[in-house]
Amino acid sequence: MTHPVMAAYLRALSSHSGTGAASLPLEACTDMLGLDGLALVMTRGERRTELVQHFGERANALEDLQQVQGQGPSLDAAHHGALLLLPDVADDLAFGTRRWPGLPRAIEALDVRAVFSFPLRIGVIALGTLTGHRTAPGPMSTDQLTDAFGLADTVSQIAIATAARTDLRHTPLLDDPGLHFAEVHQATGMVAAQLNTTCDHALIRLRGYAFSHNKPLLEVSREVLALRLHLDGDGSRGD
Repeated sequence: MTHPVMAAYLRALSSHSGTGAASLPLEACTDMLGLDGLALVMTRGERRTELVQHFGERANALEDLQQVQGQGPSLDAAHHGALLLLPDVADDLAFGTRRWPGLPRAIEALDVRAVFSFPLRIGVIALGTLTGHRTAPGPMSTDQLTDAFGLADTVSQIAIATAARTDLRHTPLLDDPGLHFAEVHQATGMVAAQLNTTCDHALIRLRGYAFSHNKPLLEVSREVLALRLHLDGDGSRGD
């Protein structure tokens, strides 16, 4: 049964009708769900995802890490509608070392010990994910899972209803906070133009440079946009 406080949040979100953004109460939701951080990620086309809102000091780093590696629970949940409950990052069998090679140890380095990705979807339409994490291993309780499913369903309904209402000037949940990885998309386009290649290939180059130099993808993208970094065709630093 959904907790009364969570139910009140969901009613408020569902009834929002103003032109401004209905900001998701991520801090309160994180606390209610027994998590240390929570991230709202939305799909942007076939291959792109966008971190829209987040709470917790590790949430941004966790999503950036998955962007660098091009793999992880948030990406799978966002693109494929997969529910992924991973209560122990150190459990190689459960976490999926074969599925995401190299990712579990990198997540542990962030002091994240458990990850839970709840897909946002309407039927077969994948819209994004709510991904939470903990700094200690352990499963979510049945009540916490019920609240998380209710939150994911409400956000999905809002997102799909907004998409159908083209008269709205603002998108609830999305417009106000801004797009955290917009600079990644801009840098991808710049690298694609510099190397005369596709955006998919350019993003691979950006990810490869970030991974090999142990840097956040957003930081590398900002260096490219500021013309402090130019990538050669093999992904190495150029002049």
